[in-house]
Amino acid sequence: MLNKIKGNKGFTLIELMIVVAIVGILAAIAIPNFLNYQAKSQQAEAKANLGAMFTNMVAYGAEQNNGFTGAGKGQIGFATSGTPRYTYTITGQLVETFLATADGTLGRVVGDQWTIDQTKTLTDVVDTDFNS
Repeated sequence: MLNKIKGNKGFTLIELMIVVAIVGILAAIAIPNFLNYQAKSQQAEAKANLGAMFTNMVAYGAEQNNGFTGAGKGQIGFATSGTPRYTYTITGQLVETFLATADGTLGRVVGDQWTIDQTKTLTDVVDTDFNS
């Protein structure tokens, strides 16, 4: 009866515990989804850079009489800026074929691997499942 007279206002411990439980449930759902979206956005770096390497390799092959032979990152003018999450290599530089590879080395994409070849086939070699 004294509480009603004084007009005490506030939350009970039960109400606060319910709010904390709801926030915890929402965080348990939102955080994994956020991490998946973050990893997929980091994969975009590899896809964009491999596309640039493809374009540079095709231009190099068109300028040379020996096709892709001897083409490296320096010869095609490819360089990354900032801190790349992937390392890039070019292998199999023959007259008509090449293979450019991106290996994940930093962030959420460690162990992820993508390749692109002379036919512009982009392949997720190491199928990293970011949905788990």
